[in-house]
Amino acid sequence: MVRAILVTATSMALTGAVVAHAYLLKHQFYPTVVYLTKSSPSMAVLYIQAFVLVFLLGKFMRKVFFGQLRAAEMEHLIERSWYAVTETCLAFTVFRDDFSPRFVALFTLLLFLKCFHWLAEDRVDFMERSPNISWVFHLRVLSLLGLLAVMDFLFVNHACHSIITRGASVQLVFGFEYAILLTMVLTTFIKYILHTVDLQSENPWDNKAVYMLYTELFTGFIKVLLYIAFMTIMIKVHTFPLFAIRPMYLAMRQFKKAVTDAIMSRRAIRNMNTLYPDATPEDLQASDNVCIICREEMVTGAKKLPCNHIFHSSCLRSWFQRQQTCPTCRMDVLRASNNNQAQAPPPAPAPAPAAPANAPAAPAPNVAPGMLPGFPPGVFPFWGPFPAVPPPAAAAPPAAPAAADAPAGSTDTTQAAGKTPRTLPLTTVILTQAI
Repeated sequence: MVRAILVTATSMALTGAVVAHAYLLKHQFYPTVVYLTKSSPSMAVLYIQAFVLVFLLGKFMRKVFFGQLRAAEMEHLIERSWYAVTETCLAFTVFRDDFSPRFVALFTLLLFLKCFHWLAEDRVDFMERSPNISWVFHLRVLSLLGLLAVMDFLFVNHACHSIITRGASVQLVFGFEYAILLTMVLTTFIKYILHTVDLQSENPWDNKAVYMLYTELFTGFIKVLLYIAFMTIMIKVHTFPLFAIRPMYLAMRQFKKAVTDAIMSRRAIRNMNTLYPDATPEDLQASDNVCIICREEMVTGAKKLPCNHIFHSSCLRSWFQRQQTCPTCRMDVLRASNNNQAQAPPPAPAPAPAAPANAPAAPAPNVAPGMLPGFPPGVFPFWGPFPAVPPPAAAAPPAAPAAADAPAGSTDTTQAAGKTPRTLPLTTVILTQAI
């Protein structure tokens, strides 16, 4: 507080000194204004005074609409403000030809309104963790959202009118930025309605997480479309907007996360309804018997996860809409369900139907061990039919010594001696017929 007062007093003293010096030199109003606008040191002092006035206005509006900021809100505000300032400096490099005091004032006003959009979003998210919400809180949030929506709509309308009448200019950037902020106001207002309905209901609202998820999915899709349209138009009419890469990436990543959460949550809830068993009274007695999600005692309607932790079914359904892990041990329930299904024994095959009594027996294949079976006819049209190789005969007893003196070329003598003809491999038979 003391620092703000000191900075304000110093800037006002410098501004007064600069204006008095210019008036003493020119002695008239119009020449004094011209001198101030042409003097770089004087303009620097006036810029500092303008920033201080904007800072004081922001503190006043913060007191009116928010009161005391929480530590998390202040941390988020400072972090986002640094990124916004960096993106503004990159935008200055793209539109350096349009750089003027009016250009700086427009970007300062844009950053000023962005800060209140971020604070409104964080304050509405705080409703889910706050047990007591007063009527002053509702009045502040509704009035702030209404004011921001009106300001965003007016600036979008002004940018569209300027682009239509004067052509593409820096107003394209401002119109796009205020369209994104208007989408943020819509998202925040829908979340406020959902949190208010949940607070008014006596029992926890099970479908609240579903509506929250699909709200983020819908608004994220709108943001992605706006960024794609803005990038396309800027590349065609001006140049590549380097300052829009980071917010576009964050919007696409948020939309991808919303799509993934919608798919995974539906899968986790389906597994909960079909795969996870209901907790028995013995399981409830063996455990702590208190659901750590809602901090209430479990009597009926509880489910047992694969990690043996037990929770209310309604609490698990709301939890799985946001993350698909066990609230206690953080085990991935989808992966555990897939592992359980993979380890389950396959069902026993059904017995084959009995063959009728008069059915002919299947012919035994006439293929020797280690040999290929005969090819079906028509596979090789240029070769003749291939007969199947006869099976080898059973091993014959050793031949009599007298039979060994028989001529080698006599087939009858060979058969009489108890020897069987040698079986040729199928490859040899094919090559012989081909030759």
